[in-house]
Amino acid sequence: MRVLMTGGGTAGHVNPAIAIANTIKEYDKDSEIAFVCSYLPRDKAQDLVPRAGYEKLYRVHILPSFKIYNPKNALTLISMVRSEIEAKRLIREYRPDVIIGTGGFACYPVLNAGAKMGIPTLVHESNAIAGRAVLKLAGRVDLVMTNFDTTCDCIKGAKRTVAVGNPQVIGQKNTEFGDIAKGYRHSVLSFGGSLGAETLNRAYAETLCVVAQKHPDTEFYHAAGKRDFEELKKVFAEKGIDKLTNVKLVDYIYDMDARMKRADVVISRAGAMTLSELALLGKAAILVPSPFVAANHQFKNAKAISDQNACILVEEKDFDSGRLTESLESLLTDEGLRRTISENIKAFAKADANKIIYDEIVRVIEEKKRK
Repeated sequence: MRVLMTGGGTAGHVNPAIAIANTIKEYDKDSEIAFVCSYLPRDKAQDLVPRAGYEKLYRVHILPSFKIYNPKNALTLISMVRSEIEAKRLIREYRPDVIIGTGGFACYPVLNAGAKMGIPTLVHESNAIAGRAVLKLAGRVDLVMTNFDTTCDCIKGAKRTVAVGNPQVIGQKNTEFGDIAKGYRHSVLSFGGSLGAETLNRAYAETLCVVAQKHPDTEFYHAAGKRDFEELKKVFAEKGIDKLTNVKLVDYIYDMDARMKRADVVISRAGAMTLSELALLGKAAILVPSPFVAANHQFKNAKAISDQNACILVEEKDFDSGRLTESLESLLTDEGLRRTISENIKAFAKADANKIIYDEIVRVIEEKKRK
């Protein structure tokens, strides 16, 4: 099987693509897989794909979707035309058996060109509310796969939709913890997405001033995001957090599989991929949904889980009240609460998602051959 994967620029789009690629390799060891991303420096595919062991990474000149009255609209329109020409050329050269996208602006020209050329095409949507690229592609690709059942109902004009769950990178390999959290009784993992989250970073710094000193037997491992890393280092220095040996600050977590498996408590946004991983591993989590996403879907995700006592929901508007500090302290000191949340969140896991996705890929290819 020759596969062309495309999705990006955020890690939330790239990681599902890597998980699908890994799954294909698991079931078809002789498969050849290449990735396509944008030329933008912030596109996480340029960093994450090679780290995942995939050498073939192509690029097309595509820019994010334009916004009303934005002076850059003309450049975006030009990039859409140029990128589709590049995508068609790439497809002719690579000759894929199937093209699979995972959302984000970078996947649009490749899937659109592939559909026009009669190549089997699939797109996967992780979030409860489908993004622009997926909605525009829905009537053109052969199959739209979703994480949530309800998402299928919101995608109009698609040839076929099926809820398959989220593809998983977490748990795809046996992880050796090495010296992670060595000598510590507990481990707290915290992050705000691939770029970071400035408001969450600053609130968590205040929390660490209180909690990290009270719990020297606990490791606090925080990813600030590449954009905000240097600024948060200054904040840590100003508050003396940098002198606490049980606090570790990094820009990005490349060994997420090991870190999340080891963690007793996770503090994160409420993106679809992260929630799937937390459920699969049964982690006690504090979810801080981003208020800057379409239709406030992260809050809806987190609320559905917190209503089942499967996480602690903390909104950014509650930071000033000290709720983040209070929530973390309660999870660290109340083992019963931690265990209850850990068990309850497992109900949201779909452990066989990777196999279901692989079966759908094979089905689309076979159906296309018969036509």
